[in-house]
Amino acid sequence: MIVQETRGLRVLVVEDNVDTAFTLAALLRQEGHEVQVAPDGPTALQLAQGDLPDVALLDIGLPGMDGHDVARWLQTQPGEKRPLLIAITGKDHEEDRRRSAEAGLDLHLLKPVEPDDLRRLLRRFQGIIRPGFEPSEPMA
Repeated sequence: MIVQETRGLRVLVVEDNVDTAFTLAALLRQEGHEVQVAPDGPTALQLAQGDLPDVALLDIGLPGMDGHDVARWLQTQPGEKRPLLIAITGKDHEEDRRRSAEAGLDLHLLKPVEPDDLRRLLRRFQGIIRPGFEPSEPMA
């Protein structure tokens, strides 16, 4: 008998626009994910210290400490787990994508992110890190 794991992902949303951050958090919680929101880089580091998220959704243009620096820090933390690092930004020049790749970000998505695309992406990742997890709906 196969037992399906239904526990959602632990997601850290790092976004300085309050409306965007809480809309994104509400969408993710609706999907069953555990979500923490940080309005800036230093707060993100505090929330992630000692217990890294499964996924970090990072705005790049943060005050003080940008999303690239947060991504670099997350990758230096001890432990077996490395979060999936996703830039969610309005910057889409070749230089922006190069900087994201150099900082170790796995994906570079443009704002506004389509909710269905984000849902599918996180379901796929959940299926990878939690063998036996099967999404409740087919993924396109």
